[in-house]
Amino acid sequence: MFWTVTSSLLEGFAGTLKLFFLTQIFALPLGLIICFGSMSRSAIIKYPIRLIIWIIRGTPLMLQLLVIYYGPGIFLGVNVWGTDNGGRFTAALIAFVINYACYFSEIYRGGIQSIPVGQKEAGIVLGLTRRQIFFRIYLLQLVKRIVPPISNEIITLVKDTSLARVIAVYEIIWNGQAFIKSSGIIWPLFYTGAFYLIFSGLLTVFFASIEKKLSYFR
Repeated sequence: MFWTVTSSLLEGFAGTLKLFFLTQIFALPLGLIICFGSMSRSAIIKYPIRLIIWIIRGTPLMLQLLVIYYGPGIFLGVNVWGTDNGGRFTAALIAFVINYACYFSEIYRGGIQSIPVGQKEAGIVLGLTRRQIFFRIYLLQLVKRIVPPISNEIITLVKDTSLARVIAVYEIIWNGQAFIKSSGIIWPLFYTGAFYLIFSGLLTVFFASIEKKLSYFR
């Protein structure tokens, strides 16, 4: 039974890892784009984006998953996601990407705004363009300042992937919970915690090593 449970949980954990990594791949760059939009000088761009960020950060991720998955069918009368696991996974991925991109954008914005304005003014005096100022002056400092909060969000993402089961996406918690119905045993559900602890521990060590390497600009 133990190996049967382990095999099932490893299969579910593969789905968890897929959602985890794809969310980062899309959310990290999208968050930077949203950050620039929220800092735009144009009110037409800035305030709608800030409103979206406020809504996303102020509502539960579970609610966002339900709205994105069921919303098109309810409001448009069209089930754009289909009924298979692939469609449900796509809906979950979109919800996770939007949610985390908004959180990442605020981390980026805080990092950029924490850099003294005098450095930008010095760059302008030296004849640098805004693009050159960002990449030559801001970027290295920005990376150092955002790594700790970004790492916290990424470790939180590991646990948040379990919310995908609310729209029946097969991930590790879903597979662990299935044994309660099929075999009447609950220990596989607790066993899933070992997977989360080990993976979160590895990420903690990884980000700690990155922070150590980024010990410049003290």
